[in-house]
Amino acid sequence: MIGSLLSGDLPRSKILVLLLAMILFCLAFAPFLFPGVRTVDTAARICIFVVLVASYDLLLGYGGIVSFAHTMFFGIGAYGVALTSTHMGRGFDALLVGAGIGASTAAALALLIGLFSLRVRAIFFAMITLAVASAVAVLFSQFSSLTGGEDGLTFKTPRALGPAFKFGQDSFDGELFGVKLNGKLLTYYLIFGSSAALFLGLLRVVNSPFGRVLQAIRENDFRAEAIGYRVVYYRVAATCMSAAVAALAGSLYAIWLRYVGPDTTLSMEIMINILLMVVIGGMGTMYGAVIGVTLFILAQNYLQTLMGVLAGMTEDLPLLPDLLSPDRWLLWLGVLFILSVYFFPSGVVGRLRGQR
Repeated sequence: MIGSLLSGDLPRSKILVLLLAMILFCLAFAPFLFPGVRTVDTAARICIFVVLVASYDLLLGYGGIVSFAHTMFFGIGAYGVALTSTHMGRGFDALLVGAGIGASTAAALALLIGLFSLRVRAIFFAMITLAVASAVAVLFSQFSSLTGGEDGLTFKTPRALGPAFKFGQDSFDGELFGVKLNGKLLTYYLIFGSSAALFLGLLRVVNSPFGRVLQAIRENDFRAEAIGYRVVYYRVAATCMSAAVAALAGSLYAIWLRYVGPDTTLSMEIMINILLMVVIGGMGTMYGAVIGVTLFILAQNYLQTLMGVLAGMTEDLPLLPDLLSPDRWLLWLGVLFILSVYFFPSGVVGRLRGQR
């Protein structure tokens, strides 16, 4: 049953099974295990970025395609939901239409980029995607009459997804295990369920004949071409699929934040973070997206707090309080990344599976 759900791609490591089970359990019951605005927000971001990073791993890890336009597709999906919700009203139909338009637009743009540039060498394709992504980011920032410019757009989601919406008043007195049964809880489980479905869909794709051909092209595109596979066709198809899923992840992000802006969806910082998460988790594994995103977002959100505690514990010692100052959390985040690459060159998942 589990093997079928995971498309036959089992973790193949007891430690990895344990880690994935712990992450799944914590995300599935996050509002009840860790009640609080910050912790639930962290869990929702992990769910969304698992999908985003997994969609990028389809390109980089399985297809060997280096692209810097992934945040562009992410932003297109987010803006699609924001614009339809602004003009169509706060209904679920606006969310569905916006997500559909965003995914379709992202796939169409990826098709154009792929057809015109995937025939060139990898480094030139990467530069082309970087140029297009930068141009789109500037366009969204400048087109203030439609996109809100640098200020972005704040929009309303359906009332059932708002914190003012209450349910379970008769059966549970509006609370379950101390957690308020409101629209925010429904929004979280919408994010969690949608992210899980998209991730399982990607897992199915990479373990299908299409995914195996994609891996063969990654290993040796000349040999794949020689035995009859149309390399450009598979690369373009993978690019379009990855873009569409990234746009859907952006739609979920917009629904969760109820806001979209250039800094939250289109910045190069997000693209760099995606690359870091893929490398930390392990390229070409899919499960690496889960591990990499969880480790990175937890470090990003709680490393500064942890360092503050450690600095307070060592305040009587020389040098250590200064080194562990919360203001230096980015330095230590960089150190942790370097150590992870050094000790886990194939990523955490690759190391746990015995890969070098």
